[in-house]
Amino acid sequence: MAFLAAALDRVKPSATIAVTQKARELKASGRDVIGLGAGEPDFDTPDNIKEAAIDAIRRGETKYTPVSGIPELRQAIAAKFKRENNLDYKPEQTIVGTGGKQILFNAFMATLNPGDEVVIPAPYWVSYPEMVAICGGTPVFVDTTIETGFKLTPEALDAAITPQTKWFLFNSPSNPSGAAYSRAELKALTDVLMRHPHVWVLTDDMYEHLVYGDFTFTTPAEVEPALYDRTLTMNGVSKAYAMTGWRIGYAAGPVALIKAMDMIQGQQTSGACSIAQWAAVEALNGPQDFIATNRSIFEGRRDLVVSMLNQARGIECPSPEGAFYVYPSCRGLIGKTTKAGKVIETDEDFVGALLEAEGVAVVHGSAFGLGPNFRISYATSEALLEEACSRIQRFCASLD
Repeated sequence: MAFLAAALDRVKPSATIAVTQKARELKASGRDVIGLGAGEPDFDTPDNIKEAAIDAIRRGETKYTPVSGIPELRQAIAAKFKRENNLDYKPEQTIVGTGGKQILFNAFMATLNPGDEVVIPAPYWVSYPEMVAICGGTPVFVDTTIETGFKLTPEALDAAITPQTKWFLFNSPSNPSGAAYSRAELKALTDVLMRHPHVWVLTDDMYEHLVYGDFTFTTPAEVEPALYDRTLTMNGVSKAYAMTGWRIGYAAGPVALIKAMDMIQGQQTSGACSIAQWAAVEALNGPQDFIATNRSIFEGRRDLVVSMLNQARGIECPSPEGAFYVYPSCRGLIGKTTKAGKVIETDEDFVGALLEAEGVAVVHGSAFGLGPNFRISYATSEALLEEACSRIQRFCASLD
């Protein structure tokens, strides 16, 4: 009898975490490495949020909390959805988890049976298919293209849906591409979903506040209210509030689904950290002006990176609408040879050779289900981004 679970055979380690760890190891060994793999803001958590956590500690808010979250946070989440997304949720329709990942796990664990399918547009966040697989479901990938801005077409969505489809997993703005769907583009997808009433929608809105120019964010149940009763709207404080380490994600949806997720979480982690929950209350209810300031900084970084990468030989880099990633194609360099004599046959070869030659750590696109591309996180200083892009230009120019 095997000791380890067979489910592990269906799961791969996180490529983004692996790249970040590799960059740390190389730095520790003395290499000059610029890590562009981590998906977290380089800004610090705002002081008012920190103070709310400190005040909670001083008040003795250090006990177990209700599994689905403290009432004050669930109320703040309901108020946020009404204020920012025109969605009416009662606090009992919300749940708080230890980061967005736990919310997704809870939802899949509560609903997936063997043979159930989850439609996932590619490129996708590396954890999506692994979560589905662990929970016994089958991920069904639908490729997008650089020509469509890495956005799913309604025709492709319709073709992917079968009688076994349980969920459509939707992420806008996207990790890894930064692609964000306009209201019209999203309405075209929700029109398809209206023709398939057995399909539920799990929308990951984690990058909601990181959209640029005159782009306006919308979410599926807002665009098509008839989807409200079969949509789980997920979000969190990690990206917009620079609170990745606080580990607070949340969602709202039908009461029956929330209760099922609560039951699973009750046997898993109980509630999220009490102190982090009080910090999240302040994040959602407190001043929001810093979000626009940070967004403007990110937009400037995006423009810098897109411009410099498009000046690199063999690289094509679209300008995304949101998040803090770009997802350039390295198709023009496939088949080229490095100075060390290594032939670039895949995007994984490209990022490995780039790290070895120039000390720039990025994530290969095949880890996100679509290549030959690579993901760059521009959540770091302009000086480092300019230096990294200069090294990428130099590396591309050196290939024969």
